[in-house]
Amino acid sequence: MLNFRGGALGALLLIATGLFATAPLARAQEPAGVAITADVKLSDEGLLEVAETVKVPEGGQFRMVVPLRVGLGDDGERRFSVTDISSTGPGSAKVSGDLFSVEAPPGESSFKYTVHGAVSDAPGSQLFRWSGALNTDVSSFDGSVISPSYQMGIADCNVGAAGNARKCKDARVEPDGVLVMHEDNLHKGDILDVTLQLPPGTVKPNADVRDGKGSGAFAVTAPVLIAFGVLLLALAAFGGYLAWARRQDADALATSKTLDPLRRNGKNTEFVSPDGMLPGEAGVLIDGTADAVDIAATVVDLAVRRYLWVTPVSESDWRITRVNPADDQLRDYEKHVYTTLLPEGAESVLVSELRAPGRVAADPARAALRSDAIERGTLVDHNRRGLAFWIGVALLVIGVGATIGLAVSGGYALVGVAIGLGGAAMLLLGRYLPIRTAAGRALAAQVKELQNGLDTQHPDQIAPADRELVFSRALPFTIIGGRTDNWIRTFRDVDLSADRQAGLYWFGGFERDRNLHRFAGHFPYFITALEGLFGTAAG
Repeated sequence: MLNFRGGALGALLLIATGLFATAPLARAQEPAGVAITADVKLSDEGLLEVAETVKVPEGGQFRMVVPLRVGLGDDGERRFSVTDISSTGPGSAKVSGDLFSVEAPPGESSFKYTVHGAVSDAPGSQLFRWSGALNTDVSSFDGSVISPSYQMGIADCNVGAAGNARKCKDARVEPDGVLVMHEDNLHKGDILDVTLQLPPGTVKPNADVRDGKGSGAFAVTAPVLIAFGVLLLALAAFGGYLAWARRQDADALATSKTLDPLRRNGKNTEFVSPDGMLPGEAGVLIDGTADAVDIAATVVDLAVRRYLWVTPVSESDWRITRVNPADDQLRDYEKHVYTTLLPEGAESVLVSELRAPGRVAADPARAALRSDAIERGTLVDHNRRGLAFWIGVALLVIGVGATIGLAVSGGYALVGVAIGLGGAAMLLLGRYLPIRTAAGRALAAQVKELQNGLDTQHPDQIAPADRELVFSRALPFTIIGGRTDNWIRTFRDVDLSADRQAGLYWFGGFERDRNLHRFAGHFPYFITALEGLFGTAAG
């Protein structure tokens, strides 16, 4: 029986009589008299289609185990594979992991199989080389090889003991291009080395030869480069989308367009917000966070809409009184703010009382405002485990599993690393997407246009009887934009009695005033107090 070792230029490693690599791993135990006949066909795809017959005399036993990964020196290796295995007679053959094994008891056994990875290109030709060692005495060996080209030739053929080999006794290429060889009385330990040559391009080269730098589970191979190339393309595409989305988000707040906040119906004028938006909601859209100024604007809006009444009791304290109970006209976050100020059973409260430790829970109020924006689809919750999160987790788990599995199996483990990195990138980079959704971005742009429109308003454009109401309804929207002083200054000279009611209808203490001069100096302190209340209180 012969074991063949792959040559540096490309070996016919698995052939005929079980001509396989790395003879030291093979074990054949049988007496002289074993006869082997092998017929090999080299296909256009570079595959060796082998049919061999092994005859073992009575009392003999043949067994062989051959590795399909062969060392080539300098930590390199060559890999082969065997498929389409079949056998007749008492013998059997199989592939288990990186080993191909053949067993033949006494009698005649026939084997068929296909060898992959035997042919390689060389300068001006193609080569495949038989190079192996006998593991048992063989009384006779007859072999034949046919290929798609009749121009197949023998480049070299030697047989004999290591260091004392002789030229093959009978190896030739017939005129029809068929290689035939015959040897007899071969002994255990003899070397058989045959190199065959074909014209270039005769068959498809398929030798899998890896040097020391390209072998191993974490080697940088073509599949690995493809995987990382796909990863880089995906990251570049996502990075481009991320940059575009953030630029669109920033442009929405950089608009110089104006939106007229007034709606006129004959002689009457009223303030309208985009899509009926509330000031607290607008504040969240402007900066993407629910902060103290948004809660302060909500408190003022509740007063303007006649749910609360605000009365100063000193220069630094104010009383907040219930006017109407919280009803279904209020959003959930507004009800939360309302009950935070006036729990059930309380009809009024001083701001100084609200400053008591633990009296006001600021964090729940902010969370309620933020949740309202998320539920309405204007903000994205990056902490919520949505589709992108689960895709990222799935890729990460698949990547880790593939890395471990491929590392154990001995190849392309870096492909799993690339998959895992893609999952990690999705989990990480997804948090850098704009917090505003497309709908939220459009509304944020309208809020900005509304603020620009408020800057252009003047009381003369509004009927005298409507000025106080327009001023009051727009006031909370100026709070979220830091434009309160300018807005009050614009309306400071309006006649508060033009609506036949003295003072502001929602803010007491200035009923005798005909204008907003004193209110202009007092109101900013009230806003500062509210912001401090919801900015420092602990939930």
